[in-house]
Amino acid sequence: MTEEEPENPRAYPDRPYVGVGVVIFRGNQVLLAQRGKPPRQSSWSIPGGAQELDETVREAGLREVREETGLEIDILGLIDVVDSISRDADGRVQFHYTLVDFYAEWRSGEAIAGDDCPAVCWANLDDLDAYDIRAITVEIIRLAAKKRRDLPAE
Repeated sequence: MTEEEPENPRAYPDRPYVGVGVVIFRGNQVLLAQRGKPPRQSSWSIPGGAQELDETVREAGLREVREETGLEIDILGLIDVVDSISRDADGRVQFHYTLVDFYAEWRSGEAIAGDDCPAVCWANLDDLDAYDIRAITVEIIRLAAKKRRDLPAE
């Protein structure tokens, strides 16, 4: 770690952290959030963050979306649970997250970057390759789109 790098309290953990991500749809678009912290700082992802003590994973998803984007959403369902493990140059586990990913519909608000998210944008599903997004995240977004299409009509 250099002097310019602030110490990350989640680096080199003794247990995994639970993270919650939310794929948010508005019409034919999905909301992307630029990561403000390691791991993968500056890359694009879905809004989300760590679950806090005394909140459910759904509550964590709603809170993180509100903090990072200012949006109100309706969570529709679970997409998947994914393990994200990053190792340093010596092979030690630097970050370990168990990620619970939901999909949701935008309800209200204008997407504005906030908290630890320097930028947000609405992107068409066909344009995801134009962004620096991890392959697993693109898979999660596409799976969410399929689950959304497969929802029974009301």
